[in-house]
Amino acid sequence: MNLNQTKAIITGGASGLGLACARKIVAEGGQVALLDINPESGDAAVAELGNNAHFLPVDVSDEVAVAEAVEAATEANGGLNVAINCAGVLSPGRVLGREGPMPLEHFSRAVTVNLIGSFNVAKAAANVMQGNPADEDGQRGVIINTASIAAFEGQIGQSAYAASKAGIVGMTLPMARELARFGIRVMTIAPGVFLTPMVAGLPDEIKDALGASVPFPSRLGKPAEFAETAAHIIENHYLNGSVIRLDGAVRLAPK
Repeated sequence: MNLNQTKAIITGGASGLGLACARKIVAEGGQVALLDINPESGDAAVAELGNNAHFLPVDVSDEVAVAEAVEAATEANGGLNVAINCAGVLSPGRVLGREGPMPLEHFSRAVTVNLIGSFNVAKAAANVMQGNPADEDGQRGVIINTASIAAFEGQIGQSAYAASKAGIVGMTLPMARELARFGIRVMTIAPGVFLTPMVAGLPDEIKDALGASVPFPSRLGKPAEFAETAAHIIENHYLNGSVIRLDGAVRLAPK
């Protein structure tokens, strides 16, 4: 699938990795619908991206709202053949903190937004994609989820976050196997330490230390590099059912 044929929904598309993906797709002539909970950022992103972008405020954990947003995005873009899940929360916290055990609500929020939200969008998108005309390979759509290297070596204080991202890794292959009969590919990107808005707000010395921990290149990842990876997944039909670590060979220490 060429990027200029792309009609995508991107969750968390108003900032960070999601916005980088939107920029890449629009620059190549594709169309995007940004699904995000931040109206101000969404409006600003659409103003930047132009007529090939639309913004839809939505909470990815809301099943009904997501189904409605996917339907609206499909109408606005004149179709849907790509879904990129970038919406997520960090939810840091220790299992046994200074004020006692982690409240279950804190753990549930990470799983609800990161894992259930990704599944919620994926299933709604797949429901639409199954009706697309097939290309020469029988392909009708592509779903790209965002995990994290924390899914493999989560640090102290990342139990909730790591569990939610590990769930995304775990559902990648079975979802790809199931949706293969509809011609829908499913891939996951597991980024390392990237210069997202959350990281950008940290003190310079902490950002420098994070970048220095990466073997090569010794710096923070650029959102554009994540977008290039997503673009390659869209264009390379033989990528399916796998997780790509995008991390400069870094492996997270315990803390």
